[in-house]
Amino acid sequence: MARFIIHGQRPLGGTVGIVGNKNAALPMLAACLLTDEPVTLRRVPQILDVAVMLELIASLGVSVERTGEDIRLCAAHVRRRKLNPELCRRVRSSILLAGPLAARHGRAELPPPGGDVIGRRRVDTHLHGLRELGIQAEFGRSYVFRRRQLRGAEILLDEASVTGTENLLMAAVLAPGLTTLHNAACEPHVQDLGELLCKMGARISGLGTNRLCIEGVATLHGAEHTVGPDLIELGSYLAAVAATGGELAVRGTFPPLELAVIAKVFRKLGVTWSAGADGLRLAPRKVLSIRKDFGGMLPKIEDGAWPAFPSDLMSVALVLATQARGSVLFFEKMFESRMYFVDRLLEMGAHIVQCDPHRVVVNGPARLHGTHQSSPDIRAGMALIIAALCAKGESVIENAQVVDRGYARLEETLRSLGADIVRAE
Repeated sequence: MARFIIHGQRPLGGTVGIVGNKNAALPMLAACLLTDEPVTLRRVPQILDVAVMLELIASLGVSVERTGEDIRLCAAHVRRRKLNPELCRRVRSSILLAGPLAARHGRAELPPPGGDVIGRRRVDTHLHGLRELGIQAEFGRSYVFRRRQLRGAEILLDEASVTGTENLLMAAVLAPGLTTLHNAACEPHVQDLGELLCKMGARISGLGTNRLCIEGVATLHGAEHTVGPDLIELGSYLAAVAATGGELAVRGTFPPLELAVIAKVFRKLGVTWSAGADGLRLAPRKVLSIRKDFGGMLPKIEDGAWPAFPSDLMSVALVLATQARGSVLFFEKMFESRMYFVDRLLEMGAHIVQCDPHRVVVNGPARLHGTHQSSPDIRAGMALIIAALCAKGESVIENAQVVDRGYARLEETLRSLGADIVRAE
């Protein structure tokens, strides 16, 4: 079990590059099962969740060649249909293998997926949708998916599930006839997966909307694709630098709408940046002030389905708010356990009122002090690291490997920005 040891109250500053989107890369790795031909993915983040997913597909017989952030996959010789239970317990994304494995190879058997414990994460959308496509699902100690007669279908998703949409999308591209997914998720990483599938020969229309139409094809072919940038990582580094009063230059280009979704919320917390052709620039500010809503009302930050503010940035935005002057209400709508980590911030001296499991009011600025904490999930772990970077004294954050699941070379990047952070076993 690894831990981060951090000495805070040092302004961060420097330049960073942003890796590929974790939530886009993981379903793309599953999509390689849909063809016998090689699929090459570029800018794949070197994070723990990707490493586990690669182990999973390699155990099925997929050849994997990795060179830095480039991965070449070939599923020409898939030997197994049963997934390793231990690996499945380590990642939520194991469920994404059900659709492509059953649709093309006839069968998939996997235990309940693991991942972060941030509230109930249903699989009903996956099960109901796959049944409509002709893939029967049974559940005992494991989920067993069997292809009966694959066919297109008119499907109304009972919730706009991201992974549910991705699973059904991957199965539907091989289903004869027309499939229409209503109430589909339309997050940027779902669109990115759809673009890869189209490069592989899939016929999909409606990407970016909540109504996807898929005309099934007999086979898919290989393709090359570059994973889009991870806006969650971008928001995390912007929050860390802004909270410590530093400045940051971010290399690369970012989709304007995705950037606007984040900028709108960060602006409420007093954080703004300039965007150019070569990236972003965050200027240093000694004082952050929360902007009140019209009429002097208490501002509210809430998450939701795209294009709302992403739930994965709620934790880091909350910590950023502890360092801004004023009060703000955070309303977590997606996961009932996401906000439980605020108890750890209270121990560090944050001024937070927990209204209920979904709502907290943050009053800032607070003088945080170092403590010994444990990371409960990826995003809360990053939030605790940001809090430790702001705090006086030494902080120890246990379960560093949890944060590794979503952030590549985190301590190296933070040290390059001037943070006093080391990893210890």
